[in-house]
Amino acid sequence: MTPQRTFWTLVISAAAILAVTMGIRQSMGLFLSPLNTSTGLGIVTISFAMAVAQFTWGAAQPLFGMLADRVGSFKVIVFGTFMLALGLVITPFVSSGFGLIFAIGILTAAGAGAGSFSILIGAAAQRLPAERRSTAAGFINAGGSFGQFIFAPLTQALINAYSWVIAILVLAATSLTTILLALPLRNKKDDAEKHVVAESDGIKLGEQLRIAFKDRSYLCLHAGFFTCGFHIAFLVTHLPGEVNLCGLSASVGAASLAIIGLANIVGSIGAGWLGQTKRMKMILFWMYGSRAVAIAIYLVAPKTELTFYLFAAVLGLTWLSTVPPTAGLVGKLFGTRYLGTLFGFTLLSHQIGGFFGAWLGGIAFVKTGSYDWMWYADIVLASAAALVNLPIREEHPKRLFA
Repeated sequence: MTPQRTFWTLVISAAAILAVTMGIRQSMGLFLSPLNTSTGLGIVTISFAMAVAQFTWGAAQPLFGMLADRVGSFKVIVFGTFMLALGLVITPFVSSGFGLIFAIGILTAAGAGAGSFSILIGAAAQRLPAERRSTAAGFINAGGSFGQFIFAPLTQALINAYSWVIAILVLAATSLTTILLALPLRNKKDDAEKHVVAESDGIKLGEQLRIAFKDRSYLCLHAGFFTCGFHIAFLVTHLPGEVNLCGLSASVGAASLAIIGLANIVGSIGAGWLGQTKRMKMILFWMYGSRAVAIAIYLVAPKTELTFYLFAAVLGLTWLSTVPPTAGLVGKLFGTRYLGTLFGFTLLSHQIGGFFGAWLGGIAFVKTGSYDWMWYADIVLASAAALVNLPIREEHPKRLFA
């Protein structure tokens, strides 16, 4: 297989898997209101279950990353697919907070995590030369955004036309397609194996983890990604509720999530392309800073359909476009041998932030009747995330690939 064909086979396969797992995961906020109506458990309880899902998805990343580094990505993705499908299938049959945490917060989230960024980007990076990894990460990441663009309106349409139960069962059946999509990731090429081992200098995983967690640049990446998770989880969980507070239909919330996904396709590919020639830490600085500005403008703008659509388009450009430069920086700092594990821990920080974004959003709504304080917190955290990336040590890309 030619290098060009290998590149596109890996990228399209990984992007398609991410489209399914992220599309399903990012659409779960659309079930918050139907679940509340059906179970009567309350917004806070359901928000907490979805907050647990944020944390579980993050915690699964380094664990499945370690497993993928040992047994291969394909087996991990297959195992995760069955967990994801099972969690979705049993959700309509639970009636307690504990049951919801188990179904949505653990099974569904962990299953989606097995077919997510750290495993997919790590698998591609180990098979590709250094100069193509940033572009590959951008395209793979765009797959997740495309999934959100497709799944959010489709899920809302199924809920409206049939019921939320039918909608979630359709998502469960769709998740099984990732097994076929993962077939190109079954085996590693010999030259890829040699490249990865040489790049790691024979270092063991435990030693690599100790080095990484003593590295200030790695910790700065964690801090910035924490705030990114807070931002995304709050929006994906509570944006439909914000739309409802403004007196607009549920379709506006679903359309806004779809627009975010569509815009992030452009943002992700653009971030991957820029990462080949620009300092990735500066890409992250401008992304996080733009979020703070966008939210501030949204707060003073009239709350119309057009406002939500424009807000979604602006946010979408940086939504998960932070992933390619963040993964790229981890690869630059420590190589690709344990990229699945090291980037997995970075994603865990992201999802700890996501836990608080989803949970505190529900508490803020119950206590104050609005999400205003969450928006203010988001502005502060986005500004802090921009600044915390500046001390990261990074050699200029042209020097790396000269």
